[in-house]
Amino acid sequence: MGKVALVTDTTAYIPQEYVDRYHISVAPQVLIWGNETFRDGIDINPTDFYTRLSKATVMPTTSQASPASFEQIFSNLLGQGYDVLAVVISSKFSGTLDSAVQAKAKLGMPNIELVDSYTTAMALGFIVLETAKLSEQGASLADCKAFAEKAKVNTGVSFAVDTLEFLHRGGRIGGGSRFLGTALNIKPILEVREGRIEAVERVRTRNKRLLRLVELVEQGIAGRRPLHLATLHANAPEDAQEILDEANRRLKADEIVFSEVSPVVGTHTGPGTVGLAYLAGM
Repeated sequence: MGKVALVTDTTAYIPQEYVDRYHISVAPQVLIWGNETFRDGIDINPTDFYTRLSKATVMPTTSQASPASFEQIFSNLLGQGYDVLAVVISSKFSGTLDSAVQAKAKLGMPNIELVDSYTTAMALGFIVLETAKLSEQGASLADCKAFAEKAKVNTGVSFAVDTLEFLHRGGRIGGGSRFLGTALNIKPILEVREGRIEAVERVRTRNKRLLRLVELVEQGIAGRRPLHLATLHANAPEDAQEILDEANRRLKADEIVFSEVSPVVGTHTGPGTVGLAYLAGM
């Protein structure tokens, strides 16, 4: 483990083997379901979440990771002698960054730095993972922060949803609002752009949806190397594996990761969501 410890939040949904390997600390987002409160990825996992969602009469809502959770993580790492770099979900999606800011201010320590990733899912995850690798090589806190800031502009997320209902209800639809009210068999394709969800286009069939997502990611990567590529899905593992296999066949990524989206993200995207995330050129 390097001198700089990496912290993120559960929307990255980095597979546990990578969290363990690179000693990453993860602040849990919060899922609120009626009178119950769950810590994302701790008290509820994706399988349990979608099983319950399919039968629910009351829909869940979400809340950002708390200042207290960041304060506890930061204090623990500082106590072990580490500098701390927290890289979190886009501030245009969530107040998570503000929670980290509050925790840093309360501790009053100069060796905590924060980065607004302007993204989520494994695009955020790859920023964290590659920065953690840099830390292992002995990079300073300033160097790790500079790397993460550069990495975030080399990421991309493209995804398709079965319905815009969930994004609309959660107020995170962004430019995708122009697709509201379209026919049920039209599947919107969206992307994360400058920290927001923006509409790309609409397709009619499953096969066209998957193919178009691969094409969009291929265009976004534009031949840059090295390439870190991940799927993301909300209870759609078969589609996710198919799209990851096709993307890797075309792009021959240096690293591929099969990843789900966390229950908190799934609350806003809805079941059936599938997409790709990448970090390219770093």
